[in-house]
Order: sequence, then structure tokens, then C-alpha cells
Amino acid sequence: MQLEYFQLVDRILAIDPDARKITVEAQVPQHNTIFEGHFPGHPLMPGVLLIETMAQTSGWLLISLLNFERMPFLAAVKEAKMRTFVTPGQTLTVEAAIAHDGSGFAVTDARISTGGKMVCNATLTFRHVPFPNPDLRGHMETVAKRIGYPRQAAT
Repeated sequence: MQLEYFQLVDRILAIDPDARKITVEAQVPQHNTIFEGHFPGHPLMPGVLLIETMAQTSGWLLISLLNFERMPFLAAVKEAKMRTFVTPGQTLTVEAAIAHDGSGFAVTDARISTGGKMVCNATLTFRHVPFPNPDLRGHMETVAKRIGYPRQAAT
């Protein structure tokens, strides 16, 4: 994770366009300034960043299903449940699957686990639109290479 750049997905482990599912890995940094205030003496990953991690995971799935031609934007968070704490140094496994897709919107069911135990889950809604400019698409392609996006996964 590069918290300071809001790049929360470290590596794509598996993507299955036919099943419309993705699994990624994210390593919570051992040290980061965010933990100085959240919380002194008891550092915890903020819940909002866990939701963002699920959203980014879902976004990579959607980009794949949309042939890297449209950009998903988080539109709504429903039924988000934080089940336990996430601390620095933990490795997170993040899974997302399409629950609904149509009319320029998509809904995913996402979850984060660590050590085989679920940490949180949420239902997320996205609006997807054509990439607003070539620079953003180029940036996303660069990030995709860094995290191991399998280009052949695009449908």
C-alpha cells in the first residue's frame, strides 16, 4: 500500500472475467504518519481506507470487464460492516464480485480478510463513464502494470 498516494492495491492475485470476480493483496504498511493520529499507542487502519481498498479492488474488476475503456467511480456504499481491527503490517486479501451491472452502473459485493478471518465487507455501487482524458487512462495503465493486471483478462 502507498497510503500517501491512495494506491491501496499492491497486487492482483486472480481475476476471472467469466465468474466476474477478482482477488487482490494489500500489505498494510508497518509505519505511516496516518497511524500517529489513528490512534497513538494503538495504531489502526481507518475504516474509510478499508472501504476505499474494497472500492479500488472492485474498480480493477470493472475496468477489466469494461475492456479498459471506461472508468468506474464510487457512487454509494451500502451495508459496510467493520468486524475487527486492522493493524500495521497485516496482509489483506480483498475479494470483489459483480452483483449487478447495467445502465452505466455496477454493484459489487466486496470483502477483506486477513489470516483467513473476515475483517470487513460492503456492497458498493459504481458509475462508469469513458475515461475523462488520455492522461488518466495512461496513468491507470501504468498502475495496472505495477500491480500485475493481466492484460489478457480484459474481455
